[in-house]
Order: sequence, then C-alpha cells, then structure tokens
Amino acid sequence: MKLTILFGGASFEHEISIVSAITLKEKLTNFDLTFIFCDSDHTFYLIEASKMKAITFSKGEYKKMPTLELSQGSFVQKSMFSKKEYSDVVLNLIHGGDGEDGTISSLLDFYAIKYIGPRTDASVFSYDKVYTKYLCDAIDVKSVRYEILTKSEHKDITLSYPVIVKPARLGSSIGVTIVKEESQMDYALDTAFEFDETVIVEPFLEGVKEYNLAGYKSNGEIKFSIVEEPQKEEFLDFEKKYMDFSRSEQVLKAEIPEELVLKLQTNFKKVYDGLFDGALIRCDFFVHDDEVLLNEINPIPGSMANYLFEDFATALEELSSSLPQKKRIASSYEYIHSISKAKGK
Repeated sequence: MKLTILFGGASFEHEISIVSAITLKEKLTNFDLTFIFCDSDHTFYLIEASKMKAITFSKGEYKKMPTLELSQGSFVQKSMFSKKEYSDVVLNLIHGGDGEDGTISSLLDFYAIKYIGPRTDASVFSYDKVYTKYLCDAIDVKSVRYEILTKSEHKDITLSYPVIVKPARLGSSIGVTIVKEESQMDYALDTAFEFDETVIVEPFLEGVKEYNLAGYKSNGEIKFSIVEEPQKEEFLDFEKKYMDFSRSEQVLKAEIPEELVLKLQTNFKKVYDGLFDGALIRCDFFVHDDEVLLNEINPIPGSMANYLFEDFATALEELSSSLPQKKRIASSYEYIHSISKAKGK
C-alpha cells in the first residue's frame, strides 16, 4: 500500500510527531511510504526515507531537501521544467496544534486530498478538553468532574484536594500538575498558563484504574483494538509519554472481565460514531467505583496506537479504503446569469 505520512507542525508536540513518524517507518516496512515534514514555519519538505532520523530535524538538515506545494488532490514538487505530484492517501501524524486542532484537516479538505485523521468538527471537540466535556454531556458518556479556570479571571476552585491541573488545549501531559494541597496551586496554575489561556481542574481519583482502547470504522463497522491497562505511577508525565510514542511492539491485553470490555467499547462507539469517521483514535478511560469515565480522546494517538492492534498494517489498509468523501459544490452561476438576463446584459 502507498501511504504519505505528514508530520511535524508548529506546536509544543512537534518533536513527538517526529518520533511517531520514525516509529511508523520502522513498523510499516511493507508499505510504500512517502514522508512530508511540516516545519515550524509551515513549509512542507519531502524527506528521503533513509533520512528519517532524529538528527535530520534537530540539526536542520531537512532544509536541504525539496519543498512541496499544495495543489488540488496532491502535494506537488516543482522544478524549472517539470513537476511531480504526490497524491497517495495522507496519514495526518501531526500531534497537538496544527494536526489536532483542525488546521491541517481544513487544509487537506480545501485541496481535496484524501487523508486518515480527524475531520475539523472532530478536532474541535477532542483538542479542547472543555469541549470534550461538553461532548460527553451531549452523547451520554460519563467523565470526571471538572472546573474551568482562565488566565484573565481569578477564582478559587470548589473541588477538594488533591486535584489535577491541565492546560485545556494540549496533550502528552505537557503542563500537567498534581496538586495535593492549596499551597501548591499557584505554581501549578503558572505552569499550565504558560501553555494555554484556559485550564481544567479535575479531582485526583484514588484507586482509579485506567484503560486505553483504540479503533476505527471500516465498511460501516467499528474495529476495536485490544484493551490496554497502562502501567504507571500517579500519571504519565511528559517524559514517559514521549517514550510511549516510540512503542512499536504489541502490548499485553488487559486481564479484565468481558463485561467491562463491552462497556468500554460501548462508550468508545458513542464517542466515535458520526464524528470521527476517517480517523483512528484512542480513548483513555478511567474506571472508578465500578463506573466508566472518559478521561481523554486522542484523535491522533502517538505512533497511531499501533501497539494496540494485532495487525496494524491491515487496520490502515481498511481505514484508507473507507474514508469519508467531502462533497464538492459546483458553481453554476445560474443566479448571476438570471440577473444579467433580466437587466438585458
């Protein structure tokens, strides 16, 4: 299968996207892969597969490689006398801003480029944790209680300590702090507000179990991954998640009752249906006091959660053959013609 991997972007998760792309290069050895890197200035570069190494980007060596432009249906490499088009299905692997906030999806839709990834409306509800809470309320999926704080408005929280403070629009546990007592709150807020104008505060749940489940839709049916119970301490910090994004070996299936598996799948389906068609997503759930709670939606999970699938290559092939088609609206100019005719022009 031919596949173009688009990665990089201008966000705090830029480097994580590079790690994910390198991981998939090693994972998808039977694919005909093209790599397109979006740098922090939003210039697209065609990266040789042999140059898909961290040093290529950390030392700026990618700037010596061909640049690409967008055209209807493809990325284009232009030279003085010719041009080459890259029109394979694109895998949006840009984590965080650009990739998950709807910027890239809007751009690819605008140029009618086929892609695997969340569409713009799905990006809106999954990128902002506040909107994710609103989505949960709308689709009858339970989530952790929360309060919202903004940089411009100072108010005290009513939740009891300990709590978790998170930037509203950031992933990979960047800017996240566990606050055990009120004296630590100012530091936690200062840290979170470095990354976002809005933060979300949730109670820190003692004895909570966490389970990760990924999936995608193919031929009208959602295909689920195995359920993983991540091994962690209090929470996965940035460093642990950074390493997590380079995983390529399948993880062990969680030893949980089938009844719980079905509950997780039911909640996943509520999140996915009608919103995430065309994407492979991962939902992270909490189980607390026998209640399933959605913790987070990962619309572009690290390394595409390949480690949760028994046959990840087939998953991408199935998904790429079931992508939603955005309807193109043709302009007939009938209205303008009728006006001109009425005026005798």
